[in-house]
Parts: sequence; structure tokens; C-alpha cells
Amino acid sequence: MNLVLSIATTHVRARMRQTIVGILGVATGVGFSVMMAALMEGSQRDFTAQLIDSMAHISITDQRRSAPPQPAEATFDAAELHGLKTVALRPGIKNPFAIMAALEGWIPGAVAPSVQAKAVIRFAGRDTAASVIGIDPRREEHVSKLATQIRQGSLAALYKSSNAVIMGDRLAAKLGARIGNTISLTGGNGRVMAVTVVGFTHTGISSLDETQVYTLLKTAQILAGQTGLVNEIRIRTRDAMAARDVAARIENETGYKSVSWLEANEDLLSAFQIRNIIMYTVVGAILLVASFGTYNIVSTITHEKTRDIAIMKSLGFTSRTVRRIFVLEALIIGIIGMLIGWALGYVLSRIMGTIEIRSPFMDATHLPIYYSFFHYVLAGVVALIASGIAGFFPARKAAALQPVDIIRGAS
Repeated sequence: MNLVLSIATTHVRARMRQTIVGILGVATGVGFSVMMAALMEGSQRDFTAQLIDSMAHISITDQRRSAPPQPAEATFDAAELHGLKTVALRPGIKNPFAIMAALEGWIPGAVAPSVQAKAVIRFAGRDTAASVIGIDPRREEHVSKLATQIRQGSLAALYKSSNAVIMGDRLAAKLGARIGNTISLTGGNGRVMAVTVVGFTHTGISSLDETQVYTLLKTAQILAGQTGLVNEIRIRTRDAMAARDVAARIENETGYKSVSWLEANEDLLSAFQIRNIIMYTVVGAILLVASFGTYNIVSTITHEKTRDIAIMKSLGFTSRTVRRIFVLEALIIGIIGMLIGWALGYVLSRIMGTIEIRSPFMDATHLPIYYSFFHYVLAGVVALIASGIAGFFPARKAAALQPVDIIRGAS
């Protein structure tokens, strides 16, 4: 093996200029592949993190996925009832605090009650629709990032004023409202309530910042016209990726519709999967193009070393050994290029991470970069496989040469 390696390195050093070109080709492919993977996965993880932080991991509402079975259906197999409803359907989750106490006994995370209501805000002659969310500030800070998203004021300010509200900053800008202003909320039942603005939030998602208004549970219940109303229970699990399984168990135990953030954003997550396929396809294409340089180099070496091949085979080298020599030459180029490419990829990723972005539509000030050992391993493995394949075909051709034909000049 030492002799095979010695011959391979000698051939590689003999064509140093071409070898350097091949190494740079592999290094460039690996470096840009690592940088692209870090950038694309970084942007994906950053978006997912913002998506997770903007909402609870699990939302339990007073809805049901299907109507509860009727006694007749349980008694008679032929019975099938549709469209049944009570004369007056009382909104809200029944015994919400008992359900919360039961969930806190086994869910690894935090639980908080909420009141969801629709309202029309009137201020300075402007009317706009809004989603009013009643919360318990002490519990809310454990299930959402609301406390960290407040730009002016604080969650505790909800206790300091009568009927206090915290609204999205884009909604406040649309209305022209400021801290301390009194605005009018009109609920769906026609109830009108005067509230005081005590803070602004900014999630970075315009659809939320333009519509959401937070207030205390009691204030939202008064606006909805129903004392004790809780029509949503929000949960934040320690492991966000386990939210789907936890939601399924909650729905099975309570009967109420439980939606995890994974289910609520299935379309976006499916788009990410397609995006990842495209990313890895592009990475593979880059490395494949780089492997053509290795193929040309090994092919040139093979052509120029035909007489050396004849001598080696005359001395007893088998076709397998000759093939191994030229494949090894390709792998040497691939390994050196891979190592340089790893360094290049890290440097490029660092450079991309320092690029500053100034945009009124984004909170991020720099490109999100995700550093993962997997990106380097993947790019390196693909580069080595491509180099090995690129070296195999010239090696097979070299191994098939016969010493007599080479000496006679037939090849």
C-alpha cells in the first residue's frame, strides 16, 4: 500500500499546476456548498423560531373537530344523526381551570387561559377591526414571548389602569394612538368599552402587529358579555417539536380541538421540505461540476503515464493495483480540496453573517447563519464520492491497457 500511495503522490506532484486547479475546483465546490447550506438552513431556522415565538405551541379552543355522538347512535347501529345543535350554544370551554389543573399535572411546560374576541376599534374618527386577546399576565409570560415583544410599557401595566390594553405597534400607527390615549372598543354583541393604551408590542409579523390587542381576562370577558368566559387555553411545551403528540393526547382526553403550531403551519413546513430538496440538489450539482475538473486531471495523467503503466504491469502490477493507483490520485485531490473547502466554507459563512441588513420590513440586522457539522460532513462526503467516481473511469481505462500494446505504440 505504501508503494501504491508513493506512486500516486508522485503522479499528482508531477502535474502540480493541473493538480492545484483540481484542488481549487473541489475546494470551491465544497466551500460554497457549506456556505449555501448554512445560509438556507439559518434562514429557515430563524423563520421557524419567529413563528414558534409568535404563538403558543398548542392552542385548545372551545370547538370540536366533530359533533359528539348522540345516545341513539350509541344504541342503534343504523342510527345516524346530522345537524343537531342546542337552541342556545354557550361559548367557552367548560370548567377551564379544572382542565388546566389536570393538564399541568402531566404536560412538560406551561398552561395559560385566554379569551379571544373580535372588536372594532374607534379612535380619532378611524375605525378598524381588531382581535382582542384577554390574558393572565402572570401565566402569559410562560407560554409566549409577549413580555419580550413589548416595545413600550410592560405586561404589569395592564394592572395599573382601568381597562388597560397593549396593542400592536402597526395598529397603533394606523390609528395614530399613543401611550395614555383612551380608545373605544365595540364587541361583537354591540357592547362599547372605553380602554386606555398602556403599551405597544412588535412581533415582526405584520398580520399580527396590525390586528392584535391584549388586555386582562376580566376586561375581555366584559367586552364579550360573558363572565368567566375562557374560550382558549394556550400551552408552551419544553420541546416544541413534541407539540403535535401532546396536542393529540389533549384532544383525546378533553374532546376539545387542540391545534399544535406544527398543524397550524403545515403548508409552510411542507414548503421548507421542498426548499431543502432544492438546496441539496443545488449543492450536489455544484460538487458534480467540480468533479469534472478532477476527471480531466486524472484522465490527463493516465494518458501521459501510459509508458509508466506498461512498466508497472511488466513488473507484475495487477490491473487492480493500477486502477487503485489512479483512483487514489483522484481521492488525494478530493481530500485536499475538501479540507481547503471546509476552511473556505467557514470563512464565507462568517463573512455572510457579518452582512448588515437595513429594512423597515425586517427585525433582523444580519443574515441568519446556522453552523452545523452535518453541512461539512455532507459536502465532504459528496466531494469524495464525486472525486472517486471521476477517478474511476480513467483508472479503469489505465488498468485495461496491455504492456505489449503500449510498447508497440498501439495505444
